[in-house]
Amino acid sequence: MAVDAVAAPRTRVRRSSGAVRGYGRATPYLFLAPYLVLFLLFVVGPAIFGFWMSLHDWDFQLPGKPWVGLQNYKDLFDPLSTTAEPFWHGMRATAIFTVASVPFLVTLPLGLAVLLNRRFPGRTFFRAVYFAPYVLGVAVVGLMFRYILDTSFGILNAFLGLFGVPEIGWTNDQPWAFVALVGMTVWWTIGFNAVIYLAGLQDIPAEQYEAAALDGANTWQQFRHVTLPGLRPVVAFVVTITVLASANMFGQSVLVTQGGPGDTTRTALMVIADTGLSQFRMGQATAMSYLLAACLAIVSLINFALLRERKS
Repeated sequence: MAVDAVAAPRTRVRRSSGAVRGYGRATPYLFLAPYLVLFLLFVVGPAIFGFWMSLHDWDFQLPGKPWVGLQNYKDLFDPLSTTAEPFWHGMRATAIFTVASVPFLVTLPLGLAVLLNRRFPGRTFFRAVYFAPYVLGVAVVGLMFRYILDTSFGILNAFLGLFGVPEIGWTNDQPWAFVALVGMTVWWTIGFNAVIYLAGLQDIPAEQYEAAALDGANTWQQFRHVTLPGLRPVVAFVVTITVLASANMFGQSVLVTQGGPGDTTRTALMVIADTGLSQFRMGQATAMSYLLAACLAIVSLINFALLRERKS
């Protein structure tokens, strides 16, 4: 009996330690659970439901939702369809804005980050100043530039008039409408990319610059052979998120140019929103959105393939 009395507590301790080990293995999943639940509810679930909608003639005003299969996608490639022309016109406007804005949003923040990475008085202040516009909402930025760029009483035309420059239709004429949209977007978001570059620059060991200087490399050679190779993963990330953000441009065009002049700045997202929320044709709208997402996925894969770090 004495042996049993001693053995029983040992058995209980062994079981409890096993339970602790089992709980420890589940700990990472318990911490991940809140995010995974929200991810499934608000990302995966809506994505699956959206694709299901794109396979139907989904009209909020009609009681039935007839199954049409891939017809909504086929209509986007049918020249005679009423949805094809507006969508591809919007894709063209989106492509123009993306091609025009991405080079500035990739190169200018890089140069700004290189300057802000140097040591000089007030460096922290200037870092905050350049990042500050990014915290503003698109509604604030859009309305502000709407008044700045107005042809009749805008402050920009008034300033240019002091130098004899005639009035420019920043929101009414092309190519000035795209110039205005690109300019305001660069001003608004340049600080975000600069901060990402700045974080990447601080991860490059200072010894590499010292070794390059000892080898006689000047400032440009150090930037080309030390900074750019060290920032290759960061550049790939910045280019990808910038392309995605530019391709999803919506608020600037709605608030500043209203898609004009004509429909030249009516982006793909504006067409999708109008088709789904104004015309209540959600099946066609979701098909457009998934086609846009597929195009952006292909562009992202090409970007990563071109900018990936090559192993020696």
